[in-house]
Amino acid sequence: MNGDQNIPGSVANPLKFRDQDYESLRSACLESKSLFSDPEFLADGNSIGMPADPDPSLAVKWLRPKDINSAAVFIEGTTGTTDICQGQLGDCWLLAALSCLTLHPTLFAKVVPPNQSLDEPYAGIYHFRFWQYGEWVEVVVDDRLPVRSGRLLFSYSRTRHEFWGALVEKAYAKLIGSYSSLKGGNISEGMEDFMGGIALSMPVSSRTPRVLWRALSAALSRGTLISCFIQAPSPREIGKVNSQGLVMGHAYAITNSSQVQQETEEVSLIRLRNPWGFVEYSGQWSDKCEDWKTVDSAEKKRINLIKAEDGEFWISVEDFSSLFETVELCSVNPDSIVDGHVVPSSAWTLSSHHGSWVPGCSAGGSRRYRRSFWKNPQFRLILSERDEDVDDDDEDDEEEIGDDDDVEEEGAGAEAEAKAPEKPANRKQAQRRTQCTVLVEVLQKHRRKSQKIHFLYIGFHVYRVPPELQDDPAPLGQSFFSSNRPVGRSKKYQAVRGVRRKLHLDPGHYVIVASSYRPNQPGDFYLRIFAKTGNHLGDQDFTCSSDLLRAVQSKPVMQKDRNKLQKLFDQEAGADNRLDAVEFMKLVNSVLDKDYQLPLDTCRQLILAEDTAGRSRLTLPQMERLLSQLRRLQSTFLQFDEDSSGTMNPFELSSALEAAGLQCDSEVVQVLWERAGSGELRLPFHRFVSCVCRLRVLFALYESESSAEVKERGIHAWLLRFLVV
Repeated sequence: MNGDQNIPGSVANPLKFRDQDYESLRSACLESKSLFSDPEFLADGNSIGMPADPDPSLAVKWLRPKDINSAAVFIEGTTGTTDICQGQLGDCWLLAALSCLTLHPTLFAKVVPPNQSLDEPYAGIYHFRFWQYGEWVEVVVDDRLPVRSGRLLFSYSRTRHEFWGALVEKAYAKLIGSYSSLKGGNISEGMEDFMGGIALSMPVSSRTPRVLWRALSAALSRGTLISCFIQAPSPREIGKVNSQGLVMGHAYAITNSSQVQQETEEVSLIRLRNPWGFVEYSGQWSDKCEDWKTVDSAEKKRINLIKAEDGEFWISVEDFSSLFETVELCSVNPDSIVDGHVVPSSAWTLSSHHGSWVPGCSAGGSRRYRRSFWKNPQFRLILSERDEDVDDDDEDDEEEIGDDDDVEEEGAGAEAEAKAPEKPANRKQAQRRTQCTVLVEVLQKHRRKSQKIHFLYIGFHVYRVPPELQDDPAPLGQSFFSSNRPVGRSKKYQAVRGVRRKLHLDPGHYVIVASSYRPNQPGDFYLRIFAKTGNHLGDQDFTCSSDLLRAVQSKPVMQKDRNKLQKLFDQEAGADNRLDAVEFMKLVNSVLDKDYQLPLDTCRQLILAEDTAGRSRLTLPQMERLLSQLRRLQSTFLQFDEDSSGTMNPFELSSALEAAGLQCDSEVVQVLWERAGSGELRLPFHRFVSCVCRLRVLFALYESESSAEVKERGIHAWLLRFLVV
């Protein structure tokens, strides 16, 4: 039972509610003189991901801040990067992002709402906000924290008596499922969830040190969250300290940049923070470096130089460029990060969509799986607004796109992408001025909820839609993707939460296909597209339609079937000259091939779909008509029964339905498959018949409906409503 249910006036869902709900909950706790508790976090084991210690003195206890430190405060004075130190949990990716957040008071107040403290009156609850797939979610936690041997087990403050960081960590752990779900991650995850912005990855080698320093300085001045890391050569090297005092495969926050005068030259520096709170860079311009003696004391005071083992240090941009490999940046909008050039936020339009990969329906896999790739979710994009300003040093996202897709292995070193031949800079910039800039991101949702984190290998491809297909709202079919190459993609498939890419495309109509690497892997995702104002996600409307009578009744019943039917009907028909469902099943199955015979339930469904004047019995003409339809459906089904097994690949359901005269959009087909497929990945003939029969009835009922409200909502809403009944 959720602990919230025991508190008077508590809200039904503690993860999402208004500020007044939080105040009501806090007041209820104060009035009842009982402190809030989260039972799912008050035990050793799964919730914290650490085994119980046989030594009682080393057992994990859950204590409140005042029980840990009598001088405990929520926030002491102002927040700073040294407030966050990593404990015995591999969540440097989260804490590096949190360290960046402390540099931006407005953003910080959005995640950590003000006016919360450990002072009386004290209710023992705190609330925080995190961005989750297009919306801000509020999380409420109690103040009990895991402690071993009198010290916090996980995140802590360097001062030891400040607790806001540990409570943010607990709230985020509750949001995604557990503390153990925080182990290992990409820095962009934390930055996006703290900011709601878009993260971009920038190879350090893509810019000269001078240009890199200018880019990072401009980004910091605009409130961009920035972090960096050194890729470990192998999984075994993650966490090891190299000869320069830097940790391999570890996330660092970039907290400042500055230039200092050293005798006759000016040196460009970058300030970094190790979330551990210790283990610092030992090279030139580190805390213990003699070069600082050549810098004027006023300069050192201006940049707030602190020589202490606090995890924060300075490094020259030249050394940074040679030692670090990747920089992650996150801003509210995909502003340019070069030379201080800023695109106004009003110039960007955000389009988004929630989607799913459903096995057997919309989980088509990568382009290697040519027969099912086209079944992946498709999103139209219309680009018409060209870029007005082009950055000379903007990253070139052009690359050769091969016939097949690869995956980027976890823990492997950075691999060089196959690039298109270099174009002269002036030619490239001239081309950019005729193009449109878009940034596409696909985030897979809620993959940390289970104890074992399992990210799918995901990616996306962008195709240009030719003029003859632009006005057709139907999803593009297999033939299109077999004969056309993508004009952009998210590089290799990666097992991370999100993949993103900035693309420069010519004006026109495009389709974005989001996919996992292998087919039939279930998952939910969130797609968002940042594009210049005037460009937008295309209309997803697709009119479902039915031409079933033409498709399945174009030929009369075959003479041999007619003769057999007449003979069996004369033998089995009752006094009312009709057949019931059992008799109908025997008669039909004596005519159909063995692999395509129908069970009793399907026969009942077919009878009820006929106009039988309220009786579940069929006349001979009705029998003949149904058998003709079944023969046609069997012929259609055979087109998609490639191995002659009597079953059909469910990815082909929409094509088979269309061949049967029923056009349905992907959402309707997905619901239909969830109902008819029963979780299996092979569709037998009788279930295909059931799908056609059900759609036939629903289309007929919609046509006979006279309600203006129903007609206004359309056939799509009608089908989605009644397919689940």
